[in-house]
Amino acid sequence: MTSPLAAVRAHLSAHFTGAGVLGDPSEASITFLGADRIDVLRFGPDGDRVNHFVSLGCSRQAMADPTDFLADPEIGPRAEVVVSLRAPTPTGLAKSVAVLAAAPAVEGLVLDADALVDLSAPLFEGAPFTAFLLGPGEISDLVLPEPMAPVRFLAATPITPTEAAWVRLKGAEAMREAWRTDGVDVLDAHRRASSPS
Repeated sequence: MTSPLAAVRAHLSAHFTGAGVLGDPSEASITFLGADRIDVLRFGPDGDRVNHFVSLGCSRQAMADPTDFLADPEIGPRAEVVVSLRAPTPTGLAKSVAVLAAAPAVEGLVLDADALVDLSAPLFEGAPFTAFLLGPGEISDLVLPEPMAPVRFLAATPITPTEAAWVRLKGAEAMREAWRTDGVDVLDAHRRASSPS
């Protein structure tokens, strides 16, 4: 089976070049016991001073529910995650992005839109956020040769424990609506938590 990571990297470069983010991304590599390496690429800052941290390695293999003994390791869903935050770069964020991207291989999670992934620790130095809320991203899917499924690029928004509790109670879209209503800028690494009622 051919790894799709070279195609994923080229797809990301084309996307960000088209968005006006020029030059090669900075890169960090993190390895977890019993799992393949996860790279985290930082594209930006873009014209709005937003840095985009993108995992590279989650899509190496298809994701599968560990309880599904008939899952095909080649044609299951594939994804990478994208965390977008305004500069400057928070210290320690790359590791949290890598932990999130490694969750399918390490914990058997299937990453999908509206999923809540709680890391139970600050996502970066001084952060009030301990979880990621996944959603549709701005990067188009990468179509791979059959029988492999396309790679989806899921936007991962850092959220606080209070917001995570709200997501569990009311759902992901209710949280996003609360952010819109409250005027919360989810690209701000120092934003206040939303307090939906």
